[in-house]
Amino acid sequence: MPVGSRCVYALSIILAGAPASLFAQWLDYPTAGVPRTADGKPNLTAPTPRMADGKPDFSGMYGWITRANCGAKCNDTQISREFIDIAASLKGPVPYQPWAADLVKKRRVEQGLDPNVHCMPRGAQRIWTDDYYKRIFMVPGRMIILTERNIQYRQIFLDGRPLPNDPNPTWNGYSVGHWEGDTLVVETNGYRDDLWLDAMGKPLTESARTVERIRRPNYGNLEVEITIDDPKAYTAPWTVKIDQPLVFDSELIDYYCLENERDSKHMREQSPIGTPQ
Repeated sequence: MPVGSRCVYALSIILAGAPASLFAQWLDYPTAGVPRTADGKPNLTAPTPRMADGKPDFSGMYGWITRANCGAKCNDTQISREFIDIAASLKGPVPYQPWAADLVKKRRVEQGLDPNVHCMPRGAQRIWTDDYYKRIFMVPGRMIILTERNIQYRQIFLDGRPLPNDPNPTWNGYSVGHWEGDTLVVETNGYRDDLWLDAMGKPLTESARTVERIRRPNYGNLEVEITIDDPKAYTAPWTVKIDQPLVFDSELIDYYCLENERDSKHMREQSPIGTPQ
């Protein structure tokens, strides 16, 4: 289990989180079917579990990479670097359209605009970078992701349906997937026009179409490669990769963000956000 509190950044811990130990439930209930090494520890490099059809089984509860399990890649707040800056691993600058670059500068100054600090949904891409655990279920025809924050869910349809031609915009968009070998390729459209990809404020607009390439290279880790193709906000598509470590002996917490928050106006003074790409 990743170590550290489930905090957002700085003062937003008041708005959106608390240490897991305060509200934990079934924290030490053993996860069934875990392969073990000779000394009894979980064998993270054991072979990838498979479904009845032979495809990789992504089912499980996943966390995020923090200083406790990745060292220098991570920050001191026990949240993933991608939560602050989803493009942290990107080689080179983010290819902003001029208006989008200006918007990010504005959002960094006025961080109280972030839907996150108003207890609104964060959107599909931030589920992967979030400082809350998520649980994946593989069921016939779809992949379901449950996430602790605001008791949300996401559905990825695997039944062959096409993306909608004229979708009603939503926070998570509309997702369909297909297999390319052991990689699940997920295409999504139908996003809202006002989404934030990270705490820096990188925009995602209604013109976006994203592609996630999801792999489980071994028992203990999920790899998610995300390509952002949003010609309204960016001059070219760009791709990042995010690791999702498996979590053992724990369960999701029934958590809902505080309503009627009054602290977001202080985020400018308190946030440790640095220079974005």
